[in-house]
Amino acid sequence: MNTSTSRKTRFLNRELSWIEFNFRVLEQAEDTSLPPLERLKFLAITATNADEFFMVRVGGLKQLQHAGRTRPDPADLSPAAQLAAIAERMHEMVARQHACLRKGIEPLLRKNGIRRLQMTDLNAAQLRHVGALFTDFIFPVLSPVAVSLDEDFPLLAGLGLALHVRLAPASGSTDARHALVAVPKNLARFLALPGESGFTYILLEDVIRAHMDLLFPGVKVLDCAPFRITRNADMSVREDLAGDLLDQMREVLTERRESECVRLEIDKRTSKDAQAFLRTALKVDDADVYPAPGPLDLGAFFRLASLPGTDALNVAAWSPQPVPGAPPTEAMFDILKRGNLLLYHPYESYDPVLRLLQEAADDPNTLAIKQVLYRVSENSPIVAALMRAAERGVHVTALVELKARFDEERNIDWADALARAGAQVIYGVKGYKTHAKICVVVRREPGGVVRYVHYGTGNYNEKTARSYSDISFMTNEEDYGADASMFFNTITGYSQLSKFRRLEAAPLGIRPRLRELIDTEAERCRQGEPAAIDAKMNSLVDPDLIEALYQASQAGVPIRLNVRGICCLRPGVKGLSETITVLSIVDRYLEHARIFRFYNGGDPMVFIASADWMPRNLDRRIELMVPVEDRDNADKLEWILKTCLADTVQAWRLLPDGQYERRTPDSRHPPLRAQQAFQEDAETRASAASQQAPVFEPQRPTERRQGN
Repeated sequence: MNTSTSRKTRFLNRELSWIEFNFRVLEQAEDTSLPPLERLKFLAITATNADEFFMVRVGGLKQLQHAGRTRPDPADLSPAAQLAAIAERMHEMVARQHACLRKGIEPLLRKNGIRRLQMTDLNAAQLRHVGALFTDFIFPVLSPVAVSLDEDFPLLAGLGLALHVRLAPASGSTDARHALVAVPKNLARFLALPGESGFTYILLEDVIRAHMDLLFPGVKVLDCAPFRITRNADMSVREDLAGDLLDQMREVLTERRESECVRLEIDKRTSKDAQAFLRTALKVDDADVYPAPGPLDLGAFFRLASLPGTDALNVAAWSPQPVPGAPPTEAMFDILKRGNLLLYHPYESYDPVLRLLQEAADDPNTLAIKQVLYRVSENSPIVAALMRAAERGVHVTALVELKARFDEERNIDWADALARAGAQVIYGVKGYKTHAKICVVVRREPGGVVRYVHYGTGNYNEKTARSYSDISFMTNEEDYGADASMFFNTITGYSQLSKFRRLEAAPLGIRPRLRELIDTEAERCRQGEPAAIDAKMNSLVDPDLIEALYQASQAGVPIRLNVRGICCLRPGVKGLSETITVLSIVDRYLEHARIFRFYNGGDPMVFIASADWMPRNLDRRIELMVPVEDRDNADKLEWILKTCLADTVQAWRLLPDGQYERRTPDSRHPPLRAQQAFQEDAETRASAASQQAPVFEPQRPTERRQGN
């Protein structure tokens, strides 16, 4: 190991690396080659990303700061230093987000009939319409609350909009009075206006603000401005304490509603007096106040991107393609008997995964279904299939991870519903989050009991499967089935993780196995043999694995990494990481698949995994890493990796200082957009399969049974 490189220069800070990722998403919103509603989608994504970042990452750093923690992270930054750096970059982001909306996107939308108006822009008919809306539908729902610094501040919902109202002093006083009006979440934010072509709208908060005198009759309103708070959501259950996990999770949800404010977003026009009042009342530092020169909660603008009749303002749709190896006319059990199936979503349809569960639920030969559920959709067909199977008497075991952040409430409801249907429900594993993506169907067949297994890199959510790139691997091979059974027996009982035939599982097995694979490539290179490491993941944070990659680089191993988001490794540093390149792809689908390839002396070893290379995944979660060994599917994974690493249109290259530069085509690297290549490949194969000539099979009379 090169010890001359200081600790600070060996690692990039995790939080700042994430912010750089969100800036790359913002670049998509600023890209003038994209249609305006596609740009608006990316802008909304940057806002919702930032909401979660403040709730979790900034919330956690605030807790460390309040506890007096000064220990630096691997990049040598204390919690206080990280918070200061975060505030500086996030204030820059807010300015760019609103400039993008105001100067880039909204002018194009206006030209195409989508216009946001202010009250001063309305004509007489529109004013009457808005007045009637307020009187009939909005006013009855509002509840103004008088507030002061001498009394407990009312509990405001995190990420909810509210209006601060400054009122004239009472008789005999010189001090202004203050009130709050929460903007109801169950009312439409975008109010359509009559008399215009296209879609002309006004924001709900602007209508409420214009009618504020009706809420405070007889009192002069000095000023009124919207604001929005973000509460700390970095809370977890104390599993070392006695008590029911379900009750503890409900307590966590309550704590989040009452936790400290970590960010205050306000309208930039808010008076200094109102700003000072809110900062004091909410106990917010100046650096945590984010004035916005435009609407708050830009994430809500995602709704405008799906307005009817706006196809010309969006990118042309890419549809998931039918899978040639899994025709819908054939049972999934028969398909998997012919061979393993590897799918790349969303280019290839998620239907085979749904069909496996749905067919198993209704099949009289199904003995058991076991599945991990981390994040599922609101009206999940997968959960519906499990409930139907349980009601039919199939032995269903569902591990529902109650600690899946921001999905706790939904998962509690699903766990209750599954239990009522007769399923055996496990609320995760004590001390860990179960993040593995695995389902096993146990079936009675003429030759004995057969297990059909699905391993994946993404959640069992058919909706995100249309917008996240993920791998599904489906098989009925004995080793994979035996490992699946051992996995479930371990996590649902009191067993320790045993040695699997093919799988590796965190928290015990994945890091040591990855370290072994990396070290083996390094040793081969030292011995003069060819070596290489290619890997695709969402985040690379783990210091131990980063050090292993540094050592392999110093041994001369070519290492190519496709890391979508956070990357704490510094590539291209002389004497440390000269042979390492890191690319990040930001395109229309969220890159979510984890694929690892090791050259292995010319016989490549290829894996998919539910885990990123992060301490939380490798130490504090139940995860799976799955080898894909049949040549056709391993080749497909290698092609996916190779294509991602060759992207010269939507890829960004990480520089040694932590900044990213957009990759561009040149004489050695022709134009290639990986996601488009995947879509075109899926379309080509689906089209070829549909055009195959039918095979005609004559109908023959069945043999008569003896005695008939």
